[in-house]
Amino acid sequence: MTISVLFVCLGNICRSPLAEAAFRLEADRLGLDVFVDSAGTGGWHAGDPPDRRAQATARRHGVEIGHYAARQVTAADFERFDHVVALDLDNLRNLRRLAPAGSPARLSLLLDHVDGRAGEAVADPYYGDHAGFEVTWADAVAGARGLAAKLKHPR
Repeated sequence: MTISVLFVCLGNICRSPLAEAAFRLEADRLGLDVFVDSAGTGGWHAGDPPDRRAQATARRHGVEIGHYAARQVTAADFERFDHVVALDLDNLRNLRRLAPAGSPARLSLLLDHVDGRAGEAVADPYYGDHAGFEVTWADAVAGARGLAAKLKHPR
């Protein structure tokens, strides 16, 4: 059975594309059958590729994300995805407001899936330098590993 996961940040050009890429890698490694995407709660970057620094960071880790295109979360996403994973608390709050009543999607924070990091946000690297994108990548990988492990071996 295919598991569907949507990663969500604000503009869908930095954190959520990196989380999507990290999760794809981990799901492949574990042999999980997944459908993965990313989106933003804001729509001002819709259609744009990920930030060039996010692309460079992913490339340094062996992943190409230049073909990704930013999009905004829709109400249909809460029906289409089993898991909607926010990258920070503000976006999680926004997702809770956007979720239609009775939606089956399970909402969480990415770092909730990392032991000892529940409730933590993945830092937004947008206004920083390349080093911030590496920190975001490391958090995305940790969260992806934790989430993928939980999906592979549900308790």
